[in-house]
Amino acid sequence: MTNAIEVKGLCKDYGDFQLKDVDLTLPGGAILGLIGENGAGKSTTIKAILGLIRRDGGTVRVFGREITGDDPSYKEDIGVVLDEVSFHDPLKVPQVGRILSGVYRNWDGACFDAYVDRFQLPRNKKIKEFSRGMKQKLSIATALSHHPRLLILDEATSGLDPVVRDELLDEFLAFIQDEDHAVLISSHITSDLEKAADYVTYLHRGQVALQGAKDELLDAYGRLVCSRADLQGVDPDLLLGTRMSQFGCEALVKDRRAFRRRYPALTVDPVSLEEIMVFTVRGDEK
Repeated sequence: MTNAIEVKGLCKDYGDFQLKDVDLTLPGGAILGLIGENGAGKSTTIKAILGLIRRDGGTVRVFGREITGDDPSYKEDIGVVLDEVSFHDPLKVPQVGRILSGVYRNWDGACFDAYVDRFQLPRNKKIKEFSRGMKQKLSIATALSHHPRLLILDEATSGLDPVVRDELLDEFLAFIQDEDHAVLISSHITSDLEKAADYVTYLHRGQVALQGAKDELLDAYGRLVCSRADLQGVDPDLLLGTRMSQFGCEALVKDRRAFRRRYPALTVDPVSLEEIMVFTVRGDEK
């Protein structure tokens, strides 16, 4: 099966920020979570995939097709949802549908109406009267109603309450039941990605710090909690970062099972994606 996205050696230099040799792959029938701190390069990577910026190096392929600025027709296969909703405030839902029917060749008005009903979006209210959750649901409805094969979501669930986020995640999971479909989600909310993502790529300061199958990463890594004396006796090659305080030490363990075999007296707990990020970003704290 053709991968939905293949990025190799992606580079972009803004002077004060550089995206350096980013590789990522999103197979069909899967969700890839793109995580990282503010300014890590997530939005820059997404803009490169969408052809919105000129790359300084590397290649981007969408469903096997190399992306160039000469042919934007590949965007018909992509549904995009951004953090900031771009619909004009005076518009109402039916007007949004009519406008987009002239934008997308494969626009499906009946599909759009079905999503509007499913999301319980009012047709007689102006968008300026919508809550943030309603606006994001409208964005999802429009993104799905031209039958894309790929969804790209840049912080689309940030600022939403847990009930709405859960509802949208269910939509994304339903979308990839067709193995010809795939979803790329950039999000600060790592708990959402722990629920929905199949793969994770972690960007840190413009570079890939970690990537792989989500379940394998969470199974491999661990959090060591110990005293300073215990930490001094641990091989530092087994650790990726430490944090020290007056109450003790914590460290990110690369291979939980191997560590336990070597140091059976020390406690290693399961780790979350958020904890992996924190350890990597903060590094050694004294």
